[in-house]
Amino acid sequence: REAHLASPACPRKMQAISMRVQAPTFASGVAPAKFGSRQAVRGKAVASRRVVPKAEVKRVTRAVATKAEIATETATEVNDNTDNVLGIILGGGAGTRLYPLTKTRAKPAVPLGANYRLIDLPVSNCINSDINKMYCLTQFNSASLNRHLSQAYNNNVGSYNRQGFVEVLAAQQSPKNKDWFQGTADAVRQYIWLFNESKCDEYIILSGDHLYRMDYKPFILKHRQTKADITVSAVPMDEERAAAFGLMKIDDTGKIIDFAEKPKGDALKAMAVDTTILGLDAERAKEMPYIASMGIYVFNARAMEKLLMEEFPGCHDFGGEIIPNAKDLGMHVQAFLYDGYWEDIGTIKAFFDANLACNDPEKAKFSFYQTGAPIYTQSRFLPPSKLLDAEVSKCTIGDGCFIKKSKLANAMIGLRTNIQEDCVIEDAMIMGADYYEETHECEDLPGCTPIGIGAGTTIKRAIIDKNARIGMDCKIINKDNVQEANHEDKGYIIKDGIVVICKDAIIPNGTVI
Repeated sequence: REAHLASPACPRKMQAISMRVQAPTFASGVAPAKFGSRQAVRGKAVASRRVVPKAEVKRVTRAVATKAEIATETATEVNDNTDNVLGIILGGGAGTRLYPLTKTRAKPAVPLGANYRLIDLPVSNCINSDINKMYCLTQFNSASLNRHLSQAYNNNVGSYNRQGFVEVLAAQQSPKNKDWFQGTADAVRQYIWLFNESKCDEYIILSGDHLYRMDYKPFILKHRQTKADITVSAVPMDEERAAAFGLMKIDDTGKIIDFAEKPKGDALKAMAVDTTILGLDAERAKEMPYIASMGIYVFNARAMEKLLMEEFPGCHDFGGEIIPNAKDLGMHVQAFLYDGYWEDIGTIKAFFDANLACNDPEKAKFSFYQTGAPIYTQSRFLPPSKLLDAEVSKCTIGDGCFIKKSKLANAMIGLRTNIQEDCVIEDAMIMGADYYEETHECEDLPGCTPIGIGAGTTIKRAIIDKNARIGMDCKIINKDNVQEANHEDKGYIIKDGIVVICKDAIIPNGTVI
């Protein structure tokens, strides 16, 4: 997401680099897996990796004779197969910017778009790009994330001949390392032994808190065509937004030659590039003369191991240390332009705005409805939502909801939401519930408030986390326009003027926030 200047805190390790003996290649093109290895255990149709060069080149030479000379034209075709690409999704740290949504769950497990979770986006992008081997690295509150991934994907990824998996890798102690993940690169370093077992030639590094839909095949193809060691996906930026991002400078071939972290003034102007080199038309290139890193990378497997284990074992971050140092080391670091919708939703305001923006089909920059590239999630087998005498405009409503005689405008309503009569929900995100609560379960408890939104309640510009119990005649409207407040003991926090009701919170009847 950000490209920083190289840090002197992680000096290059000076040592001789031993040459690795390549595995033998058999007539079938397959190197056998060791007995009991991860490939054998997974029961793949192919025992181990199929040996495919990084860039398989087929040359077709055609000679054209003229009176004075013979011109030879060579066409180059690069293999775009993704069987040997491993997806590595970075779950991020504690997710403090999204707190309290990350109080009891990892950031990639935060609910999104009524039916989904954040992790569904990079996983779906991988599946739609024919990448079916994925790991998600996390070290905070990974229980709900692990449960979601195991229930949503493990029986559905790949096919009979191309079996795949989606697994969570949590931080753990080992004889060599007794620390937590110290950064994005350190997280990958601690599991590099496992990634090597996949026998994949390339690793695609993804982030778990971005909202975008992307076909990774052109990205990987560009990496192979340019014979790069590392390729960084970038988005074009205008001058107003560029100062808030880590920027990159490229030469006339798209090779990255410089990095700058949130530059200002003359330093910002110095980072301007000709974005037509990466495919923008002349008019848009004039409007957007900067490129910012998306925090998405393709690495050659050997380059990754060399950088993390041999050259810079003390560096912990990809964007700030490893990639700038790789450039200084002389490695080929290439830029790839993604000219589509991409949003970092790592803050409460960005998360809230991005969700509600999906409600208006005329203004929405991202849609969950696209036949050719669907967003997948868990099959929950819930009943259809039921609306009784409700007035609804510009809303997205998830599965299994019950809404009675209420008014909803520009709202995102999550799974199993129960909204009783005479409620007003405007510019709000209701995440729903993890389970249905039978009427007698609450009635049998004195003073019990049912899960959902009680009758006569008004909610405006707020996020209601899962399993919250909102009483009757409440007003969650931030009537004093408070921008920041922490009342977690009362069940809510205010960030950027948005009221966030915590998961499992109980808001008594008649409460005014």
